[in-house]
Amino acid sequence: MNKYTVLVVDDEKEIRDGIEIYLKNEGIDAIKASDGIEAIEKLQQHEIHLVILDVMMPRLDGITTTLKIREKKNIPIIILSAKTEDIDKILGLQVGADDYMSKPFNPLELLARVKSQLRRYVTLGTYDKGEKVIEINGLTLESAAKQVKLHGEHVKLTPIEYKILELLMTNAGRVYSITQIYELVWNEPGYNAENTVAVHIRKIREKIEIDPKNPRYVKVVWGVGYKMEK
Repeated sequence: MNKYTVLVVDDEKEIRDGIEIYLKNEGIDAIKASDGIEAIEKLQQHEIHLVILDVMMPRLDGITTTLKIREKKNIPIIILSAKTEDIDKILGLQVGADDYMSKPFNPLELLARVKSQLRRYVTLGTYDKGEKVIEINGLTLESAAKQVKLHGEHVKLTPIEYKILELLMTNAGRVYSITQIYELVWNEPGYNAENTVAVHIRKIREKIEIDPKNPRYVKVVWGVGYKMEK
């Protein structure tokens, strides 16, 4: 069994310690930090497979920390926040988080999401055991290297962005509804998934399209969903 390490970042010691207990009960190591600055230091010192990150913290908040992590790493990030407004969730996803939970949260649900993100991160791009290379109009996906290139230049994607793009590129020309994309990528029921999927599609377009408002690759089929143009 693979051994994973999760970085738990929260300015409340009770929350850090509580999450650590649930992780360790599942055989997952936990490293703790009390703010964003300490989190960045821990990421430089240890091999981290996933980050659980509070939004409201002293010195360096969760949104800024997410941006800094994304400058160098594509590991999954789950954001925690006492705020429940959609705008906060969307902001977290826009800056590179992979998932979001509102406080107070059910520890068992958080644990389930952690395990789901770890599975996706570790098996990213492995629909089969062999190498898979897909090329569409200069956009290339290499499954073994788990990377995407645009005209030979590496495109830096988060794990969720990669998974969405892989789904669409593997099935180019097929239209997927928002619910289907969410259920296939997040492996959860796609209730109220529209904002979450739309944010990730927008981020993908910003990275691979010359003009994101007039996309060449990821097309919307109005009233139906999204597809990758063949």
